[in-house]
Amino acid sequence: MQRTAVNPWDWSLKLGYNQAEIIQGQTCQVICAGQTAVDENGAPQHIGDMRGQIALALDNLETVLKGADMGLENIIRLGIYATDVDEALKHFDLFGMRFGPLQSAPPMTLLGVTRLAIPGLMFEIEATAAA
Repeated sequence: MQRTAVNPWDWSLKLGYNQAEIIQGQTCQVICAGQTAVDENGAPQHIGDMRGQIALALDNLETVLKGADMGLENIIRLGIYATDVDEALKHFDLFGMRFGPLQSAPPMTLLGVTRLAIPGLMFEIEATAAA
């Protein structure tokens, strides 16, 4: 798979994502459901702790991708939902720690929402991956 970044402006790079990417040569695509801060039984974790919820949601996303023989480096698009956008943005260094070493900056959208499906959850991340 070949990825070509499209960034007519560079401001998004400072935030850790490309405006767009041209994806060529992929043979497989995986659409991941939204991943949240739940344990293996679906019980919410890290109630009231945005950083903990983001970290666990990313762990869960990695686990799902691993089940498809992929990793974070295969992500070509992220959709992020947060009940408190400002609080979520304070912890986006977690994305830099995960995606930076992979030299990956997939296009993403961050939306503020009133609530998520399970009470107590504050952060959800969905992904599209390709290989």
